[in-house]
Amino acid sequence: MSRLFRFLLPHPMLSFLTAVVWCLLINSLSLGTVVLAAFLGIVVPILTSPYWPNRPAAPKVGKLIVYVALVLWDILIANIGVAYIVLFRSNQKMRSRWVVVPLELKSPEAITILAGTITLTPGTVSADLSDKGRYLLVHALDTADPEEEAKEIKHRYERRLKEIFE
Repeated sequence: MSRLFRFLLPHPMLSFLTAVVWCLLINSLSLGTVVLAAFLGIVVPILTSPYWPNRPAAPKVGKLIVYVALVLWDILIANIGVAYIVLFRSNQKMRSRWVVVPLELKSPEAITILAGTITLTPGTVSADLSDKGRYLLVHALDTADPEEEAKEIKHRYERRLKEIFE
């Protein structure tokens, strides 16, 4: 049974996302749309599975939901902080700095999510990843201590991503 399931759904999350995106693109939940979405959700992963020889392990969904909530909260707070800098500190000099974040993450998916999280948070942007994926270069709009900023990124985001993906 599990062999048949693994053949029909080699990437269950991709199947689910394909079906959902199809329904969203069609903008309808008629029976025909749902049947075609389910068909595409099964066929597309089967056809693309040979190109995924080292497919990533499924993340821990509960911890991923907590991480998303944390990131959304941080985005809200960072928006307020950047607005304050722009509106009230424009006459003062900003402390714009480059921050080098040493990475313990090994999973390319986790590193990508970390870089995306940093870029989504106002006031910071991921600029580069070292050749071997050991360091992430981040630009911070306003920080007094780049080392402390790197420690904060590691503690707040990387630690949680390690729990989710490894």
